[in-house]
Amino acid sequence: MITGAWGTKALDAARKVGAANAVWDDSAQGYRSTPNELIVSSNLSYLHVTSNETIQGVQFFTDPVAPDGIPLICDMSSDIASRPIRIENYDLVYGGAQKNIGPAGVTIVIISERLLDRVPANQHAMLDYRLLAKNKSLYNTPPCFSIYVSGLVYQHLLATGGLEAAGRRNAEKAAVVYEAIDQSNGFYIGHANTSHRSLMNVTFNLADENLSKSFLQESTAAGLDGLKGHRDVGGFRASIYNAMPLEGCVRLAEFMADFAARH
Repeated sequence: MITGAWGTKALDAARKVGAANAVWDDSAQGYRSTPNELIVSSNLSYLHVTSNETIQGVQFFTDPVAPDGIPLICDMSSDIASRPIRIENYDLVYGGAQKNIGPAGVTIVIISERLLDRVPANQHAMLDYRLLAKNKSLYNTPPCFSIYVSGLVYQHLLATGGLEAAGRRNAEKAAVVYEAIDQSNGFYIGHANTSHRSLMNVTFNLADENLSKSFLQESTAAGLDGLKGHRDVGGFRASIYNAMPLEGCVRLAEFMADFAARH
């Protein structure tokens, strides 16, 4: 299911090793939504979704449910540990740790027993999840320090209310920035459709693109860093992962209101 740039990359990778098709593709609309329901044929080997698209700023807010018998695979690199999920809905969840969990270099894989049984014979060792599971994820030397730091993050998450509390904090943070967009009388234009807006990556443009350079320069001078949008879509992107405090979102919203008033 293609909801943005990372879903597209997953499809391209799958096509290198077999026949793969897009059963839902929002590219014609510029990647602004996720599907409201999954209607796919029952003869698929698996169904792959990307839970949050960082570049376009769209996100699944309910856990997808694949038709009976079809394994559901999910790339959760950018929103894992940001909210509770129904893990029983998935056969394989994978993701890099670098957004919400720890340093780059740690990759998380959660895989069902039934999918382990489908590992092909003679699979390359580093792609053989059955081998990795048999060796308790220690077939090769793991990135010990990065895993240690990730453990500290887990402890912090638990101490601050767990995933339920993290989800509430992230929703509150995102609402502050989206409100700044929605109350600007069209000065700012959100990229994603309202009901599919990401809580991790707030993407928007200025109605007057001639002001974009000034917005970036002034926001940077105000201490608001990294707002330039991805080169593929332009505009602006506020990435507000778990570690971003509410105060940062409030400061951004205040700057946006002030910039709009002056221009």
